[in-house]
Amino acid sequence: MNRDLIQFKQQRELGEIISVSFKFLRENYKTYFRLLVKVAGPAFLLLIAALSYYSYTTLGDPLNTEEFLSGGFLISFGILALTLLLYFSVVYATVFNLIKSYIENEGEIKDPEVAAWAKDDLAKMFGLNIISWIFIFAGMMLFLIPGIYVSVPLSIAMAALVFKNQSISESIAEGFKLVKDNWWMSFLTLVFIWIIIYVISLIFQLPLIIYTFVKAFTSVSEGSAADMSEMFDWVYILFSIISSLVQYIFYSIIPIGIAFLYFHLNEKKNFTGTYERIDKLGNNS
Repeated sequence: MNRDLIQFKQQRELGEIISVSFKFLRENYKTYFRLLVKVAGPAFLLLIAALSYYSYTTLGDPLNTEEFLSGGFLISFGILALTLLLYFSVVYATVFNLIKSYIENEGEIKDPEVAAWAKDDLAKMFGLNIISWIFIFAGMMLFLIPGIYVSVPLSIAMAALVFKNQSISESIAEGFKLVKDNWWMSFLTLVFIWIIIYVISLIFQLPLIIYTFVKAFTSVSEGSAADMSEMFDWVYILFSIISSLVQYIFYSIIPIGIAFLYFHLNEKKNFTGTYERIDKLGNNS
């Protein structure tokens, strides 16, 4: 199945990385989303439950300090954070192994091996995500810039963990090694991918935005604008949950861009794809 095979192991400019990421999704979207539902479906259902519980505990005035510091809020926030970590870990492990299967089988994605590989990598990916979040949060506390800086190599580390079958520490070291001397290009690529995905997902937030605007206008007209709790009713919570879940679904596209960025950086450093193509030419001759 070698029809119009997309080569991952080659250098690309920023614009090429973004365009080829969406080309890959367009050509493989049925298999892509089928595998995400199959492998990441249970984690997504847990995310729905966690997000619903979190929204329920924050129903009312979110500016109320007493509610903010209550045990219910802290518990729901902790559950949501852990569920998000699990969901993104499953998604990234699935997407990277889907691409790995595509590469190794020259354009064919085999569902059983993707599911098996993702299961094998899940624990490491989850651990790497925890470490990444801690590093990024700590860096953000140190005048913001360190958090932004480490987020780039840690993103690449997730791809290295799967494509090079490395341990957590090895993949982190690999991420920093590949990004060295290429940080700005990597940063801009990730930012543009995030912006594109966010803008697309923003369309599905229109019902929430419209409802919030109408609710605010009604409250002002009725002279009850001071009561913030009236803004956050069950309709608002429902729209908020749906828009958040749609965003998380679209965020599952981001690993494709990270994969192309990883192979671009790896090719600049190690010329892996170039050597493989030379070997194939030699064997064919």
